[in-house]
Amino acid sequence: QFLSAAAASPPVMSCCCCSCVDTGSVGVVQKFGEYQGVQEPGCSCICWPITTVEAVSLAVRQQECRSDCKTKDNVTVTVVTACQYRVQKDMIKVAHFDIADPFSQIAAEVDSVLRSSMPTMTLDESYEAKEKMVNEILASVRDAMGKYGYDIINVLITDIRPERSVMDAMNEINASRRQREAAFERGEAEKLLKIKASEADAEAKRLAGVGMANMRAAMAQGFQDSMKFMKESGMSEKEAMHMMIMTQYLDTLKEFAGSHGSIVVPHGPSAVGDLQGQIRDGFLQAASQQKMSGGIFG
Repeated sequence: QFLSAAAASPPVMSCCCCSCVDTGSVGVVQKFGEYQGVQEPGCSCICWPITTVEAVSLAVRQQECRSDCKTKDNVTVTVVTACQYRVQKDMIKVAHFDIADPFSQIAAEVDSVLRSSMPTMTLDESYEAKEKMVNEILASVRDAMGKYGYDIINVLITDIRPERSVMDAMNEINASRRQREAAFERGEAEKLLKIKASEADAEAKRLAGVGMANMRAAMAQGFQDSMKFMKESGMSEKEAMHMMIMTQYLDTLKEFAGSHGSIVVPHGPSAVGDLQGQIRDGFLQAASQQKMSGGIFG
């Protein structure tokens, strides 16, 4: 019976197979499920299914973690963190057999650090403290995963994303601040323009006054020279004064006639004589008033 049973059962056979491992990876060799070592990149012969080889990549990989946190000012934010890591070749056995889900453990360490750090900062402070949080996460994750054969190369906080309503409010605050600064700068510019215009107007008026004073000084000098010349020609002071006033009167009429406007001045053949009489009477009246005031107050 034993012989017939043995003859009836098919024989168990193993075959020689080729195992190929790509560059950048190593093969974890197991015999009857027991760890035997590693296979370097290349082709090797194994006795399958007694011996198996499973490739493990040594390349740098990146895992993105999303952590929902709350800041000190009660703003809910989503922090996006990128962890860059690789398997250490000399600890391939530990990395492959001693930890079942390294990705979940990395994410848990990141969440732990962020959820203990973010509540101590406001939203604005969290944007400024990215470098500090990166260092804390890197130290914590590297310490936790190093004993399992995972080397944490770098940690990056790629985004701190508050709720949409908070982002809209922040944008409105920034827009209002920018508009206020623009209005202030615009007001300062208008103020400067008005100051410069006032300074220019004051300088123009000063120069106009200087010009008027020089003109009057020149006119006075001209009158003095004219009076001196008339006196030297034999005219009395009164006659010279009458002549100068008459000349000024005629010049004034000439200016009115040459201007764009018009003025009605009563004038006739006897106007010159009447004007001279009026001038003479005016001088006599002024002289009499001066004598009277001298007699009263003298």
